[in-house]
Amino acid sequence: MWGAIGVVALVALVYGGILFYVNVINDSPDKLDESDLSAAVAATTLPTTDPTTGSSDTEPPAATDPATTGPATTDVPAADPAAGFDGDWSPTNSSEFGYRVEEVLAGVNTTAVGRSSDIEGLLTIDGTTATAVEIEVQVADITSDDSRRDGRFSGAIMNSSEFPTATFILTEPIEFGVIPTDGEQVVATATGDLTLRGQTNAVTFDVTAEATADRIGVLGSIPVLFSDYGIDNPSFGAVKTEDNGLVEFVLVFERDA
Repeated sequence: MWGAIGVVALVALVYGGILFYVNVINDSPDKLDESDLSAAVAATTLPTTDPTTGSSDTEPPAATDPATTGPATTDVPAADPAAGFDGDWSPTNSSEFGYRVEEVLAGVNTTAVGRSSDIEGLLTIDGTTATAVEIEVQVADITSDDSRRDGRFSGAIMNSSEFPTATFILTEPIEFGVIPTDGEQVVATATGDLTLRGQTNAVTFDVTAEATADRIGVLGSIPVLFSDYGIDNPSFGAVKTEDNGLVEFVLVFERDA
């Protein structure tokens, strides 16, 4: 009888430890969403200043003496506000790119999340259209809250020594229709090539964009079937996973100098 009690107590202790790990120690971040996009864009937004005077562009313009302004001039059509975003933009360190995979740890559901903010790439805007997007992330820089998971992710799962980068390259323009302003967000569809572990597949997914005067943010997630990228099911020991996951990202761009 004492032996049976001891076994039950041991099982309860182990299960309780797993629950503590899942709910307290392994407290995975929520899926990236629109509020994360807004926070990331705002985190890098600074007031624009005149480099010659140091004054903020939020100050009201100086009053004009109507007696010295002379006769009224012919009205000039207002410039297209979208044209102010034309050109090339680069990711900032407020960006995040990574994975989300559902796990079952000894019968308890949990979520594995790994992310990196060290992202290189390019966004090219022409009017209200993104004509080019190139994103590159070093796989070994994608980390979670568990170094053991990270070692397995960059090693056996992704083989980062042979395939060091994960990339996305836009293959069709993204038509946003408008440039979102004043905290607004706009949803569009992106199509491109996603490369993981040396395997490339065409993907189509929704993106949400938000912009300030000097920042552009883009949110999205891409469903991934591991076998499409030559990735074996990541299940290992007591940790079981599905055969799919998500690549998720919030990318914040600033204009190239």
